[in-house]
Amino acid sequence: MTKSTTEQTVVITGGATGLGYAIAELFLGQRANVVLNGRTESKLAQAAQQLGQPDRVAIVAGDVTDPQTPDRIVECALERFGRLDVLINNAGVFRSKPFTDYAAAELDEYLGYLRGAFLLSQAAVRQMRKQGSGGAIISITTVLAINGVAGTPSSAPIAAKGGLNALTQNLAIELAPDNIRVNAVAPGVVHTPLLGELNESQLKALNGMQPLGRYGTPRDIADAVLYLANANWVTGVVLPVDGGVTAGGDGTAHLMAKK
Repeated sequence: MTKSTTEQTVVITGGATGLGYAIAELFLGQRANVVLNGRTESKLAQAAQQLGQPDRVAIVAGDVTDPQTPDRIVECALERFGRLDVLINNAGVFRSKPFTDYAAAELDEYLGYLRGAFLLSQAAVRQMRKQGSGGAIISITTVLAINGVAGTPSSAPIAAKGGLNALTQNLAIELAPDNIRVNAVAPGVVHTPLLGELNESQLKALNGMQPLGRYGTPRDIADAVLYLANANWVTGVVLPVDGGVTAGGDGTAHLMAKK
């Protein structure tokens, strides 16, 4: 973007809960318009109601892995707010298991989210080019696509997230002449619904694994996304937001198994 987020239109996939909801809340606080996408209309409607700003929130129910969904999302942004300035590719799923336990169908599921981010980014770029004022694409990946961790075997989802990191850096160069900046945020361990319910001892253990002494919150990730949306001289960056783990943690940080 070449301007602040004020009165900009931001599309967020996976926007009903967790990171997506926190990102939406922060951007609304900056007076941006927000388009939330997710698979379940009732959850999106509930999120929109909780956000409490109906004039600046739109929802589009649909699986981002469906090739028809990206165009519907962009069309909604244009119908409600007249433009699209920031795309946040946040939707995804994660299941940790040994490499040989992943079925082909599971790999296809993860790669479907990579395809969805690819197709939605295409649709967004077409509109940003028409507008002629640049824009920003920010994808949520993971530090596990930068540094593997023995305690969290996750080859299938990481194959997709690694592809998203590579796409980020390549698109940053290709789209630079259009002033469309492309970056990614790579979270470490963040306490969201994706992590599941953890007991007090597990949460304490997670805190101890981070150099900064605590696990992440959705707001930590949202702050990084907002920064990249406004950082007009930053592109092609995969930014770890992980409490310092990739800088030299003890290598044991991982999603805790329920006990």
